Amino acid sequence: MRMMLVGDSMTIGSAGEHTWRHRMWQHLGRAPGGPYHFVGPRTGLYDHLADAPVSNAYADPSFPEDARRHLAGWGEGWLHMAPLIREAVAVHRADVLLVSLGLIDLGFYTDADETVANVRRFVAEARAADPLIRIVALPVIPNVRARTDPPFGATCERFNAALAEAFAALTTPASPLLLASRPADWVIERDTYDGTHPSPSGEHRLAAAFADAMHRAWRLGAPYRTDSMALTAPA
Repeated sequence: MRMMLVGDSMTIGSAGEHTWRHRMWQHLGRAPGGPYHFVGPRTGLYDHLADAPVSNAYADPSFPEDARRHLAGWGEGWLHMAPLIREAVAVHRADVLLVSLGLIDLGFYTDADETVANVRRFVAEARAADPLIRIVALPVIPNVRARTDPPFGATCERFNAALAEAFAALTTPASPLLLASRPADWVIERDTYDGTHPSPSGEHRLAAAFADAMHRAWRLGAPYRTDSMALTAPA
């Protein structure tokens, strides 16, 4: 099974982090039904000093090079990924896309309706490369700005409702679209290190959202380990 993880800064991560991609790799390595392969055109982390995705300084140096593959970018959203996804799926032969996008779109580029239009374009482009592609998307997790800026928080909620409607309308038996559940116990102070980007506990919760959705809907993999050690350990 070939999976491509698509996302923004919460997915690419920055130098010195594990990333939720790493947590998912660890989880799937223990899950039945494998092998599971991560695919994509990129492998790096974002380097704040260089202001570019050029770092390979993962917190776990044993994270294999092949497992680091992804299609994620700092400051990139549905707007940016829709033009890239057809080629990425075709070249890297992805079977499943795990997508975490939207916060950057709503915060800087597009309103809720425009963002949903880009979601629809993304799905169409992915299916143009593979009519059998499966897609799991995570709703936007409101960050600290959504707490302090009520209109922005409302925009996030409008988008999440529209995303659910779009996925319900676009899903097909051949190419199912699945909306993961936003982590119900997400706590900004614990699960992010700056109000937006995931801390170690947040990384586990993001991985769990995708893993549990795939297992519940498609029996792929296994339920994510959710005991207190997995969710709070710093490594």
